Amino acid sequence: MSRSESAVVEGPSAGQHPVGPGDGTAPRADAEDGGKQPRRALLHTLSRTLSRLLSRYWTVLALVAAWAVWVRTRQLNQIVAPTPAAVFGDVLGHPGAYLPDLGWTLLNAAVGLALGLVLGVTGALLVWASPLLSGLMTPMALIMRSVPVVAMIPVIARVVGFGITAVLTVTTVVSFFPVFVMAGSGLRAAPAATRDVFTVLAATRLTRLRLLLLPHAVPAVLVGLRLTASTAVLSAMLAEYLLGTHGLGLLFARSVTFMDPARAWGTALVATVVSVLCFVGARAAERLGSARFS
Repeated sequence: MSRSESAVVEGPSAGQHPVGPGDGTAPRADAEDGGKQPRRALLHTLSRTLSRLLSRYWTVLALVAAWAVWVRTRQLNQIVAPTPAAVFGDVLGHPGAYLPDLGWTLLNAAVGLALGLVLGVTGALLVWASPLLSGLMTPMALIMRSVPVVAMIPVIARVVGFGITAVLTVTTVVSFFPVFVMAGSGLRAAPAATRDVFTVLAATRLTRLRLLLLPHAVPAVLVGLRLTASTAVLSAMLAEYLLGTHGLGLLFARSVTFMDPARAWGTALVATVVSVLCFVGARAAERLGSARFS
């Protein structure tokens, strides 16, 4: 067989096209695979995020499910106990009914928390500086802590009156004691060896406080902040319920008075979520501060 005949025999048959470098089948497949890869990565990320959220907050979902089952099985009237769908629907469907009062509650909680933080640290410094003040302030702080907040509210109302002043006073009193105790503990937590170094160097009390004691007290103060952040919101809401003229507490009181249980339960839900978020934020601040000053 000649060379030309073998080329004819070995060549492509009629109607067939050789697959060459210019053929678009392989690039098209690569393009399809390349388009699927970001989609797969997104689905993988979403599944991991969802599984992480479920592993951490499955108890919340279980409580909501138990709430719904309890209302349905007991056949409770909506006035007695609304369903989760009614409560979440009211919160998500009418955010304007919550946001103004939520802003007032957050303002009262933030200002009261800041005042309690400042007064607690100041009180701890005074106790550290003077044994006389220590014997005077420590029993007073313990007495204030031993009295329930609800029992103090009428006394505070008689002294400072009603309105925002009373709400701020209640929130400040509640925030004072944890910060006072933790700051005092932090001022006494400096290592003995480091204190001996300052003694050998003949450092003054002010120098010892500024360079040694205060840096060691910062993590303890942040622990007090974490313990107080969530209770400040609830204390402000309680004071608003009894004494205030604005805020979630007053919204809750009005909802109960006008028999709007979905709005009342929604107010409690918003306050709970905000308290948890404040706790999470304070814990993050504590971690950053502890890493910085430890």
